[in-house]
Amino acid sequence: MESVIQTIAIYAIPLIFAITLHEAAHGYVARMFGDNTAYAAGRVTLNPIKHIDPIGTLLVPAVILLTSKLFGFGGLLFGWAKPVPVDFGRLRRPKRDMLWVAAAGPGINLVMAIIWAVSLKLMIATSMTEEFFMAMAVAGIQVNLMLMALNLLPIPPLDGGRIVFSLLPDKLAFQYSRIEPYGMVILVVLLVTNLLTFLVSPILAVGDAIIKLFL
Repeated sequence: MESVIQTIAIYAIPLIFAITLHEAAHGYVARMFGDNTAYAAGRVTLNPIKHIDPIGTLLVPAVILLTSKLFGFGGLLFGWAKPVPVDFGRLRRPKRDMLWVAAAGPGINLVMAIIWAVSLKLMIATSMTEEFFMAMAVAGIQVNLMLMALNLLPIPPLDGGRIVFSLLPDKLAFQYSRIEPYGMVILVVLLVTNLLTFLVSPILAVGDAIIKLFL
């Protein structure tokens, strides 16, 4: 039990910030491109309390961590925050600007992974031997790269799906958007069949290569 508590303690801060700042980034970039919906709702903030979803941010990741620790299962650690409200119709150029709003989430996850990597490098350089904080930095890298990779999958309503929609010609984009009601079902099927791990592996490999530049 002590080991389980320690694991949760190590992952708690990196995971909460990875999930919540991902959402805040969407709102911030949406405001830059003309949509103040998230700002008016108080969601363009670095305060994680404003973004936490009790189930998606706390319960689901905790259950996954507990299951992995108690039964030795591997798998994808994931979760979600309260979605930031974005009115794409209020963006100055909705279809084009949607790309930047969507990319902001995975982008901030990559930035946070780099920050954790630099922190780990500084700990090593200064001969800091506190294993807890070093483990937290490693967890921060892993969690952010995983959330980045998951969200970049081209499945609407994930960020990758929004990016693909933005890039497609209008007619194809409309046809592609019809997948969205089934997006989460597709994601669950991929998770259960373990195909999700296969699909995110190339994106994770790119993320790992970028992180190594800072270690």
